[in-house]
Amino acid sequence: MRTIVVAGIGTGVGKTVVSAILVEALNADYWKPIQAGDLEKSDTLIVQDLVSNTQSVFHKETYHLSNAMSPHAASKLDGIEIKSEHLTLPKTENILIVELAGGLMVPLNSEELNLDLLKTWKTPVVLVSKNYLGSINHTLLSLEALRANNIAVAGIIFNGEHNRETEELILNYTKVKFLGRVPELHELTKNQIKKIAENLKVNFQDLHGLYENQSAR
Repeated sequence: MRTIVVAGIGTGVGKTVVSAILVEALNADYWKPIQAGDLEKSDTLIVQDLVSNTQSVFHKETYHLSNAMSPHAASKLDGIEIKSEHLTLPKTENILIVELAGGLMVPLNSEELNLDLLKTWKTPVVLVSKNYLGSINHTLLSLEALRANNIAVAGIIFNGEHNRETEELILNYTKVKFLGRVPELHELTKNQIKKIAENLKVNFQDLHGLYENQSAR
């Protein structure tokens, strides 16, 4: 199975939008392991509403938490213990897009972080960055954490307002592959996602080959 994990440099940087674009561009499946808050309008439902193709399968979340908080805190309020051994990748013959809950260092419980899931899954990551004061630092730290833990970085996608100097500095310093830029979207529609997916599809073609050698799970 070929898996692409979508991780962000923080919360609210556009992982869900980027996940929808990847799902649409690659006709891929989607899975959000942990949904914290917004259960009536979950990220899975949002992506499903934004995707036009009929091939994608949207796999059920493992944990549904009532409050929009870090998984370790939200699960405690709900009286649930998140166990990483229960967070196993869904089986599919298709490409699978996995959207993490929050950034790389977000805690799942008192002992494990999102980063630990990535080390267990051994899946490459697409990192989503967004321009704001401090985003360079957060982006470089995220990439450093991935590389220090021998987690393959498939590339980076910049979401939102374009900042040429910031993006060029990040790309030049890290040498990470540039997968594309998603413009600021004030209203999300299927047509917008489909158009962006079509524009960026050529940038994603290398992702097919990148995962050909992944072991079946």
